[in-house]
Amino acid sequence: MTETKDKQIIKRMNYLLGHLKGNIRMIEQNSYCIDVIRQNQAVIAALKKVNELILQNHLDTCVTTAVRGKDEKQRVKVLNELIQVFGEKENGK
Repeated sequence: MTETKDKQIIKRMNYLLGHLKGNIRMIEQNSYCIDVIRQNQAVIAALKKVNELILQNHLDTCVTTAVRGKDEKQRVKVLNELIQVFGEKENGK
């Protein structure tokens, strides 16, 4: 990953950590269940955004290099990894 992407992703992950700790405090304080769920949904959405950033970087770097390269094994490996990751999501794993 580029240094800029690293910093951006780490910043978002640190935000997520703080948000998640806040959610834990809400549970410890016996907050209203729907409020906790809403905050959990916000964490999930933010984590999905982090995954999108990481995926975009992966497509721009590793996948592009493998697809343009001459190493067929590497190309198949990288593409199969993508299929596996998104296949797991669709299969509910």
